[in-house]
Amino acid sequence: MRDIDEITGEIVDAAVKLHMRLGPGLLESVYHVLLAKELERRGLAVEHNRPVEFEFDGVVFKQGLRVDLLVEGLVVVEIKSVENLAPVHWKQVLTYLRLLGLPVGLLINFGAATMKEGLHRVVNRYEPSAFPRLRVNSPAPAGNS
Repeated sequence: MRDIDEITGEIVDAAVKLHMRLGPGLLESVYHVLLAKELERRGLAVEHNRPVEFEFDGVVFKQGLRVDLLVEGLVVVEIKSVENLAPVHWKQVLTYLRLLGLPVGLLINFGAATMKEGLHRVVNRYEPSAFPRLRVNSPAPAGNS
């Protein structure tokens, strides 16, 4: 099994190459399908639109939330195609991570001019390996790691 840093490195590499080929401006659904296809081509297991089941105050929500991509059962990938991300986008990924009990998610905005601006790593109590191959640590709004 690959470690989280290796998986996120593959996702970042695939997203950068996809953005370089297509550029910004397409619908999220286009980037979603093409990124998932490329990750599967690289041998990664990808779940599309995975429901996030949770309970609150005795009420069970089975279809309340959906993760764009769940890669190798370990990394949440939330895809956007907007001019500017809002603070709620980071909170959305962090909520998915907390509900699924996962440590790392990627918020990828294909609407950004470059992937350097569009890639964000969101963590939920995670310590990366000592020497990750590729680390994406863009500043996030206050309250997010």
